[in-house]
Amino acid sequence: MLSEQSAATVRATLPAVGAAVGEITARFYDRLFAARPELLRDLFNRGNQAAGTQRQALAGSIAAFATYLVEHPDERPDAMLDRIAHKHASLGIAPGQYAVVHEHLFAAIAEVLGDAVTPEVAAAWDEVYWLMANALIAIERRLYAQHENTGDTGGRRPWRVVERVDETADVAAFRLRPADGRPLPDFRPGQYVSVRVELPDGARQTRQYSLVGAPGSPELRIAVKRVHGGTTPDGEVSNHLHARVREGSVLELSAPYGDLALEATDVPLLLASAGIGVTPMIAMLEHLALTGHRAPVTVVHADRSPAEHALRADHEAYAAKLADAAVHFWYEHPEPGHPADRTGLVDLTGVPVSAGTRAYLCGPLPFMRAVRTQLIEKGVAPADIHYEVFGPDLWLARES
Repeated sequence: MLSEQSAATVRATLPAVGAAVGEITARFYDRLFAARPELLRDLFNRGNQAAGTQRQALAGSIAAFATYLVEHPDERPDAMLDRIAHKHASLGIAPGQYAVVHEHLFAAIAEVLGDAVTPEVAAAWDEVYWLMANALIAIERRLYAQHENTGDTGGRRPWRVVERVDETADVAAFRLRPADGRPLPDFRPGQYVSVRVELPDGARQTRQYSLVGAPGSPELRIAVKRVHGGTTPDGEVSNHLHARVREGSVLELSAPYGDLALEATDVPLLLASAGIGVTPMIAMLEHLALTGHRAPVTVVHADRSPAEHALRADHEAYAAKLADAAVHFWYEHPEPGHPADRTGLVDLTGVPVSAGTRAYLCGPLPFMRAVRTQLIEKGVAPADIHYEVFGPDLWLARES
């Protein structure tokens, strides 16, 4: 993939670029939004920008991709590219936007590294960028085609809210039907849609929410957790949805995307979630129940308390319909009588995990890291552990 000359240059300069990539991405976003303020208003997540998490994610993906190219010259990191491409497709990213990113990213590299960016270095990293960009463009084009959409809208359509249920104090579930009369899109259990709303200041912000329900339903359902910022800004879109969206409201949704999708299989499964990460697991469980999955299914969930465990009734009901399922709930603040060994953080020591298990994880990054480590210790192959990150993928940022 990467030419031999460029590979040698990237290998030699990767430590310097890696050390400066955080500053490079900060400069990049400053330049990009100064030149194109509408991108911050109508495309990029303003909360993630304010918190700096999107910058960390971009830095991590660049460093991870470059490292993979020099360590595996005849391969490409398909899993990472697929995850990014699905997020981009849900936002309606168009091929021409990669040239805009290139312009401001390479200007930022030159500003930060100065004279170290020789023509040879610039050419090598330019090759890295376009290898990644063109791979993403190709994947995104295929994803758009799957939804019969060749434009740059991500398949967005109007959907009417037909029911709102407040699952917990901070989680509201919305059932939606097409407002345009067209059929529901196909999707796989575990995928998400992007919801775009117009905020009071005129900004059109977009967030991803997992579909809560199996394919084949006459409706789509999403569950939205209201984000209380604390040290970071409150979630703009989640708070808007909680405060303003009721039965009869119309929302703009993308087509379904996401690479954490349950594959047709008869192998043992483990579905582990924490907090609002439960949403894709509910879709998977319902689908497994409807399709008569016979192999063992281990259900793991962690939450602060039973009262904060959104969709708990669905969690238990769908698991109960399976031929061979075991349910394990951990709570930091449990009800009286809750097992002591299921109090606090998830500990899989006493949880049987069948040989050949395929695992799906969704929740905060520390939770997923801890569960992944425990599963590997129990003999689950790393390639059989799949995860979904809500928001910027900081797993890569912390591993790079």
